[in-house]
Amino acid sequence: MSLTDRRQFLATLGAGFGSRLVAAAPSAKSIRGVFPIMATPFTESKEVDFDDLVKEVDFLDRCGVHGMVWPQLASEYWLLKKEERLRGMELLARAAKGRRPALVLGVQGPNIDAMLEYARYAEKLEPDAMIAIPPTEAKTLDDFLNYYRALARITKRPIFVQTSGGAKEINPKVEALVALAREFPNCAYVKEEYAPIIERMKELTQHRPPIRGIFSGAHGKGWTYELRLGCDGTCPGAPLADVYVRIWDLYQAGKKAEALDVFSKLMLLVNLDSQIPGVFQYLMKRRGVFKTTVSRQRERKYTPEAAEEIEFNFAAVKPFLK
Repeated sequence: MSLTDRRQFLATLGAGFGSRLVAAAPSAKSIRGVFPIMATPFTESKEVDFDDLVKEVDFLDRCGVHGMVWPQLASEYWLLKKEERLRGMELLARAAKGRRPALVLGVQGPNIDAMLEYARYAEKLEPDAMIAIPPTEAKTLDDFLNYYRALARITKRPIFVQTSGGAKEINPKVEALVALAREFPNCAYVKEEYAPIIERMKELTQHRPPIRGIFSGAHGKGWTYELRLGCDGTCPGAPLADVYVRIWDLYQAGKKAEALDVFSKLMLLVNLDSQIPGVFQYLMKRRGVFKTTVSRQRERKYTPEAAEEIEFNFAAVKPFLK
């Protein structure tokens, strides 16, 4: 056997051994329902407001969510320092302990080594699950898959595989995700955001098992359709988490027409963010969760007319707030 063949054989053997070591460990909490991506609060000087981050746990618990996720794209994770991410994860793990919602910690990095540094730290904090945005430095689909294999080898917790946010040239093919879930049964939850999203979701639903959970992002804009297809949940923004929970509860109770009515009112606010960027930051302050509307990504300024329009649309969902 040549040296190259020997290396390939050992790599394959190691992958198989890893999959046998990491059997699917059932989460103590259900991985279904509304799993908001937590926003990151900032002070006026653009420092992370860790007090408000912890307060967000209270808010989401009161909203009745089934899980909460931090940090991800909606958390402005790429603008956070490593020390801020680690401290935030530690504080959230402490604040979420004993709560009803599942805590999902984001451990993404540009490559395997960077991701594993966050993942090993997160593992010590004992979250209910982990999620990772794909590696931005991946060059091939194998790089994408090996990144999640490396994560699956160090934890038995459920892992969300996100299909967007990584290297743009990588197509995370559904058959590859299914094969990954067969190899590592805990790596069987997909946050599907890669176009064509609905077609991919339909295909994923045909592979249960090994696929265990199919979630959407993009503020749940297609959620009523996704629920009809049998998907398992959504990962929207945090400020209207209780409205998403209301839609979920109505749908599960068979009250689909009522769910659609609530959804239509919710989408007025979600869509408004394209005309008035910063609607979600406005609402986090409006609802008393955050002290500011500050973002590191861009400056937020609200004219009197913009604030009036947000309030007008917000009034439509007030009956569904908790």
